[in-house]
Amino acid sequence: MTKPLRSGPTAVRANGVDLGIESFGRTEDPLILLVGGTTMMSWPDALCERLASGGRRVVRYDLRDSGGSTTLDPDNPAYDLRDLVADTAALVAALGAGTAHLGGIGVGGMVAQVAALDHPHLFSALTLVGTRPVAPGPVDDDLPDHDSAILGDLFSRSQPDWTDRDAVAAFAAEAAEPLGNDPAETRVTAARIWDRTPAADPAVHRANQLGMVFSRIDCAPRWRGRLGDLDLPTLVVHGRADPFFPVGNGEALAAEIPAARLLVLDNMGTALRASSADRVATAMLAL
Repeated sequence: MTKPLRSGPTAVRANGVDLGIESFGRTEDPLILLVGGTTMMSWPDALCERLASGGRRVVRYDLRDSGGSTTLDPDNPAYDLRDLVADTAALVAALGAGTAHLGGIGVGGMVAQVAALDHPHLFSALTLVGTRPVAPGPVDDDLPDHDSAILGDLFSRSQPDWTDRDAVAAFAAEAAEPLGNDPAETRVTAARIWDRTPAADPAVHRANQLGMVFSRIDCAPRWRGRLGDLDLPTLVVHGRADPFFPVGNGEALAAEIPAARLLVLDNMGTALRASSADRVATAMLAL
């Protein structure tokens, strides 16, 4: 199969900030907009290429303070969840599309949920990967929380020199297996994220690799009670081996969003694997 046209990375101005994007496929095809979690590297090349080969224009992008997007101070972000949602809505217009199939992964899935709720006219379908219906912080009693043993062990490890590319890639690879991820893929992705990080500041590298900026922003008001208002085809993808957002979170999303389809991948942890690209793409293209 011939690989689809690929352009970027570049930046697009939307909602007063620059958002790093990369595009796959033809500009005249229906748009699939993929929200990074937090960087666009959360969405594997293989998945983007498979979607583009299925007749879609695929654009993946970085959230603020990551990748090619506007980066100021990840330790003290001067924006909230609704600002990130406004970025998503503005990006659809900036890309010249009337509507888009919206995908969000991890924390990007939270952005995608609220964007679909607040701007229903902009989105024709929704894909939510490895996420949950509540923001960082105390979790609802009926939702499984992080695996404390696994995360406690990971967070107790010494952090690398964030300005050392090889050390950062090795650090990520060592954490991959406990998170249900592929160490080799994780190492490559971490190195690519490092290469795209726009500053030598260790705090910026740490934010790009760990996505911790999201825990520092205001995510109120809650949106879980509104999920029943979503009136668009929805796919929920979750890894059975995900210890960060255990699979019960995906099951809750699928149960609360009308007519949502749940796709549980046995070999998936916190990250989408390239080996799952065909299966996920097929499900997304069917929406």
